[in-house]
Amino acid sequence: MSSQIIQAIKTLAEEKGLTYETVLATVEEALAAAYRKDFGDKIQNLKVEYNPETSAMRVFDEKIVVENALEDEYLKEQAEREEARAKGIELPKKEEVPVIPGEPEVLKFHPKYHLSLRAAIEIKPDAEVGEMIRRELEVPAAFGRMAAQTAKQVIIQKMREAERNVIFDEFKDKEHKVVVGTVGRTEGRLVFVDIGRAQAVMMAEDQLPGERYTPGERVKVFVASVNQSTRGPQVLVSRTRPEIVTALFESEIPEIQNGIVEIKAIAREAGARTKVAVFTKETNVDPIGSVIGQRGTRIQTIISEMGGEKIDVILWSDDPNTFITNSLAPAKILKVDLNESEKSATVYVNSDQVSLAIGRGGQNVRLAARLTGWKISVAQTEGEKVVAEEVEVVAEATPAVEVPAEETK
Repeated sequence: MSSQIIQAIKTLAEEKGLTYETVLATVEEALAAAYRKDFGDKIQNLKVEYNPETSAMRVFDEKIVVENALEDEYLKEQAEREEARAKGIELPKKEEVPVIPGEPEVLKFHPKYHLSLRAAIEIKPDAEVGEMIRRELEVPAAFGRMAAQTAKQVIIQKMREAERNVIFDEFKDKEHKVVVGTVGRTEGRLVFVDIGRAQAVMMAEDQLPGERYTPGERVKVFVASVNQSTRGPQVLVSRTRPEIVTALFESEIPEIQNGIVEIKAIAREAGARTKVAVFTKETNVDPIGSVIGQRGTRIQTIISEMGGEKIDVILWSDDPNTFITNSLAPAKILKVDLNESEKSATVYVNSDQVSLAIGRGGQNVRLAARLTGWKISVAQTEGEKVVAEEVEVVAEATPAVEVPAEETK
């Protein structure tokens, strides 16, 4: 019989992805609940030690020894409540004293968890404040039907909680990383993505504009947040975060994986266009060519993964003049005037380059401003004369977020 119990615990642990010790602890909690139902009382802090090899169980009542004054204060308060209740008055509960960080917690006596020093000395003459007193209790008979039902309910509840905690810990480690999932179903504007032992939710604002999500389709998503809820871990994923572009570059481009080429910054308007600034310290390596690949094969793979979103790869520079010029590609910039104190720049272009510099709806210059972190104004010139300032954009740079390459495989 004992070997069957051990095997049952091992099988359950394997099925739920839990440790043997976790399942055994759950059984012990269930036995404690069953004991309390048939033989215990509400002021006992019951702990059970169960030996699956012999099927033997020992039951203990555990309490911490506290100062006598704490029990005296508790008994006085209880007496006042009983006296008031006899007069038909129900005294309000005392407010909980808030725990202030850095300050010692105010301890209140609780008969289930505490034992006064004088009571502890009767059990153990050399007892001290802060010591744990364990009193073993007798198990007088077998559990009744109701106690067995209680134990069953505790096991089911605790196993669910343990399984949820394991899944939560697993996906908390994947937070802010990219994983491969499978589209499960859609409900309204929500898309549910299966990512292993959990089902993630992709909100409408985290979906690429115009992208369709077909059940069974494999999709790469960025794990935006993992939170614990009453129904288990709540995982939110995204296809619009700049970090997912970083991860795709790392998975497709060996030079980025091994650190030869670095992604310095990313500016993105999801579903439309992304600008990526790359750099290398190696003089014999072309960072832009490495990213684009022969005949554009590497960059096309990433563009396809992102639903056809346009990606501009530019060369990063620590010289603001050069970096701003590069960031406005494909427009040809004549000159850049920098205002260091305001971190603003005015770029000058010929009339035929104005629309390229600004982009549709100001998108090109807007992304350039975010990428570089500089406020950018575009001015049209005719020879040496400034004809008009066309557009002004204020935006912050969006730094590249590093994502471990192995998470994208």
